[in-house]
Amino acid sequence: MLSTMQDVPLTVGRILAHGSTFHGRSTVATWDGEKAVARSFAEVGARAAQLAHALRDELGVTADQRVATLMWNNTEHQEAYLAIPSMGAVLHTLNLRLPPQQLSFIINHAADHTIIANCSVLALLAPLLPQLRPTLRHIVVVGDGDRSALDGFTGSVHGYEELIADRPTSFPYPLDLDERTAGALCYTSGTTGDPKGVAYSHRSMYLHSMQVLSAESFGLTSADKVLPVVPMFHVNAWGIPYAAFMAGTSLLMPDRFLQPQPLAAMITAEHPTFSAAVPTIWTGLLDELDAHPGSYDTSALRRVVIGGSACPPALMKAFEERHGINVIHAWGMTETSPLGSVAIPPGGLTPEQAWPYRLTQGRFPASVEPRVIGPDGTPLPHDGESAGEIEVRGPWIAAAYYGGANNPPETGDKFSEDGWLRTGDVGTISPEGFLTLTDRAKDVIKSGGEWISSVELENELMAHQDVLEAAVVAVPDEKWGERPLVTVVLRPGATAGFAELRAFLATRIAHWQLPERWSVVEAVPKTSVGKFDKKVIRRAYAEGGLDVTTLGKGE
Repeated sequence: MLSTMQDVPLTVGRILAHGSTFHGRSTVATWDGEKAVARSFAEVGARAAQLAHALRDELGVTADQRVATLMWNNTEHQEAYLAIPSMGAVLHTLNLRLPPQQLSFIINHAADHTIIANCSVLALLAPLLPQLRPTLRHIVVVGDGDRSALDGFTGSVHGYEELIADRPTSFPYPLDLDERTAGALCYTSGTTGDPKGVAYSHRSMYLHSMQVLSAESFGLTSADKVLPVVPMFHVNAWGIPYAAFMAGTSLLMPDRFLQPQPLAAMITAEHPTFSAAVPTIWTGLLDELDAHPGSYDTSALRRVVIGGSACPPALMKAFEERHGINVIHAWGMTETSPLGSVAIPPGGLTPEQAWPYRLTQGRFPASVEPRVIGPDGTPLPHDGESAGEIEVRGPWIAAAYYGGANNPPETGDKFSEDGWLRTGDVGTISPEGFLTLTDRAKDVIKSGGEWISSVELENELMAHQDVLEAAVVAVPDEKWGERPLVTVVLRPGATAGFAELRAFLATRIAHWQLPERWSVVEAVPKTSVGKFDKKVIRRAYAEGGLDVTTLGKGE
């Protein structure tokens, strides 16, 4: 028996039409360093149509071609987010923090036809041009400034505003587009080997947007204003740009002003109710707020989501106790679109009872099916104790990597034989479906036949008042195989020494887990998306580039 329901494709074009029509008064505002400059959803929709006309009629972009963006979070980027997939092409967001050789690889692998770039990043793009394939025909520059860095480009260079000017403000978007075709392409950060491309379907992005809006996830409505500090080049800004247009949620875009002081200033001036970023952003913002009490107004900011890596509990408590901001833990990755789980506690609990749930990476939604796989490949029970690698599947979970133009998809060892995504994260799942990660599979410390969680050590260390950041890696040890090496960034004026920090840890973890090797660093190295780059620390240790102090048992 077949259903009697209409078969309407789930496409980005429908999100664009709905948001610009029924939520036309909501706004997308971009911070210019002093103030926010806003356009309504209706205006953004009209300009997206003008961009679609320009891409098709002037630049010759047809269905399935890749149009890349090398941009900060701003209104023009939102217009590209909407126009490119809606017209049937593929949005390819370029991570402007990647090394040049990886950016060149990504642009060539995707066979980008056009790049839309902010004028402020042309100095980053220009040196790549000699290495790029001739498939790149056009560069569209957003914003005023010197474009002479592109003088050697053999294709055409256009100004964004000049290109879209005087074009029709409506576009014949193909609303019958196959929802399973690609709408966006995003590459992993390439921490090991070449970056891998994940091609999101219109269907996956539509369903993912609905989950972002769910009360069990971010719970956004038309009454909210969101500050997405997470870059739009990082997993589609966690799906917020599409979810916001679906719900009529206003957006406050930070552009390139991602430092603590301008973030605090824009929060004070524009009163966002919700924000999202990686932990390192919030660590800097907390220091700015604490250093200037009474200078900033964060009263409207009720909730912030922290993802990308584990959030130290001390950071969560500091925001809530000192600034009244509720911190929500979330977990995901490029291959999961990225929403995998969100730490919304069950109802009916006191704050004290809810706290253990909030410290987890969250509960899996109905559309994300998880399992825990032990070292021997056997599925383990969801009992909150049995730890193994987390695998997931679902309608917005990748089944393969993009193989490049005219090549089949790639699977490799990242996907199980029966089609599950191997996340590389080690953890447990409770009977209620809450995920607790203990480490990345490649970062867990295997000491004397037992596992030590580097994440747990880092979180406990960052609870010390003198520690700004802490990163822990495994290093070789003749007796135990591996032992933890601690690198710490101390706060200005800190007086704590390694012995004090080790004694502090001794009250919080098992004695056999206490690290012997310690080093102070000016900053923990970060990946292009703000995570701790532990391979850099391991390499520095191996090459003798760290000043390491070894403590004895009595110290």
